[in-house]
Amino acid sequence: MHPLWSSSELSAVLAVDAEGGSGEPVTGVSIDTRSLQPGDLFVALKDQRDGHDFVSAAFKAGAAAALVSESYSRQPEDGALFRVPDTLRALEALGVAARERLASDARIVGVTGSAGKTGTKEMLRACLSRIGATHASEKSYNNHWGVPLTLARMPRETKFGVFEIGMNHADEIRPLTKMVRPHAAIITTVEPVHLEHFSSVEAIADAKGEIFEGLPPGGAAIIKFDNPHASRLKATAERLGAKPITFGFDGGADVQGLNFTASDSGSDMMIVVGGGSFPVHLAMPGRHIAENALAVAAALYSIGADVRAGLDALAGLAPPSGRGARSSLHIRGGEALLIDESYNANPASMKAALATLAAVPRAKYSRRIAVLGDMLELGSEAPALHTGLKGAIDEAEVDLVFACGPHMKGLYDALPAAKKGGYALTSQSIGTALAENLRAGDVVMVKASNGTRLGPVVAALKTQFGKDEPAA
Repeated sequence: MHPLWSSSELSAVLAVDAEGGSGEPVTGVSIDTRSLQPGDLFVALKDQRDGHDFVSAAFKAGAAAALVSESYSRQPEDGALFRVPDTLRALEALGVAARERLASDARIVGVTGSAGKTGTKEMLRACLSRIGATHASEKSYNNHWGVPLTLARMPRETKFGVFEIGMNHADEIRPLTKMVRPHAAIITTVEPVHLEHFSSVEAIADAKGEIFEGLPPGGAAIIKFDNPHASRLKATAERLGAKPITFGFDGGADVQGLNFTASDSGSDMMIVVGGGSFPVHLAMPGRHIAENALAVAAALYSIGADVRAGLDALAGLAPPSGRGARSSLHIRGGEALLIDESYNANPASMKAALATLAAVPRAKYSRRIAVLGDMLELGSEAPALHTGLKGAIDEAEVDLVFACGPHMKGLYDALPAAKKGGYALTSQSIGTALAENLRAGDVVMVKASNGTRLGPVVAALKTQFGKDEPAA
């Protein structure tokens, strides 16, 4: 195994020699001193905070070198510095160089969509890791600095790369997919999210379709078959010279799921792909999860990976924190089930989470509680889209709803009195009311956009009601 970057390689890519220090090779790339590992290259980005304020701290933590602006003033604790006009542009250059140095038979998959990006990326990571050396985005590093950072961290020995690419506005995916240059690109779905930045859902579809611009001729454009915007996306792919591949449970899909069955502990289906079919078990419950697994199967097939061997990994892949992770709560001598969906939300993912809540059998957990926070960036459609969740709540036979945030007030007011558990403007207040009402035999699902801050409510429940251990 080679070091991630030698000093001479960094100099060649950045067009500048290191100032000071021993020119040691770097073993990683970091933008945060709190997670920096000894041997990392620290990149001082100017984002919410100016990374130049932490350069000396990076060297104290063991950084091998730092990437800084030309105007940065060296401090006594500093080691090797690479001075550049713009640290973000320099990070992008490292990312592009990392992509270019991969072997010709390496294969890259890009993932975007209005919901399910991170979960699909994690499924791909698990599947491809069974087949070869795999590198994938950490957390949700999918923006203008997250994508080049993930690229810059990619070892030259990588056989498979998986990159999540997100956006809030048009023209944000375009430059990122051209850095990643995927061989296959997945659009999980197109839904009414980020509407405050777009004139229509069709405009959102067009922005998501930018991911196909990074594909080579004949690259796979993987599209949800029954999405209302599938035809629009297929036309975009074909115009760009890509090959559309559809996935879904409908008969016309290129990669199809059959005989889907679900329980609170997972789901099963047959997958038809490439002229063959085989059974797949998923540890993560939910029809929407299974649908994303079909997209994963399409990606594996399109890049020539062993589909069956890869998908076997999904039988042991548990939901990540904030995206469906399950924990037992110990309440007054009994047990309740906590489903943590607190990381993000939009109308489609909210309805999917409520459907997953409904799959938990009442024989095991008799009372269903939904804790719902505001879905953000929905613009003028926000009131109607929040109130519109009432049908999904009724269909899921939710017994009690706790709601927080100004947009959720409309939904809460529309509920019958028997379903009203409590409303508060802030997540802190709703957490207190929820804790006072929980009892053994409850299943409680918590979901909101990350900015609504229901994550701390989940953490508080785990602290108050015992061990943070996965539920069986």
